[in-house]
Amino acid sequence: MSDFLNKFGEDLQTNVSGFIAVSVTEVKSGISYYSLSVDPSFDPELASAYNLEVVKAKLSAIKALNLTQKIENIMINLTSQIHIIDISEDGDYFIYLAVDANKANLGMTKAVLNKYKKDIVGKI
Repeated sequence: MSDFLNKFGEDLQTNVSGFIAVSVTEVKSGISYYSLSVDPSFDPELASAYNLEVVKAKLSAIKALNLTQKIENIMINLTSQIHIIDISEDGDYFIYLAVDANKANLGMTKAVLNKYKKDIVGKI
């Protein structure tokens, strides 16, 4: 595991209010390169496997509609959690982040994610 990903996970855990879990997954292969959870019952790699299907479905829809668009992020609001799927600049990886909806500051969360998503390309 790269030092970059370790720093990334530690930074999210420290600086994102309501942090629950994070993982970094390759879109093409589905391989999870990093995962971290503060809740032992929350498996971010399993969640990423399911969220990969969400990303692939959206990419298929974009292709079917002949759109010249890229996915930047997908946000799913649950009862007490927010799940964010943030796609890397080159579209090869996605960051899956789960936060507590009652504690999260989405502006700060997006700022931290944007800081790292630009750097993921070439660091994994």
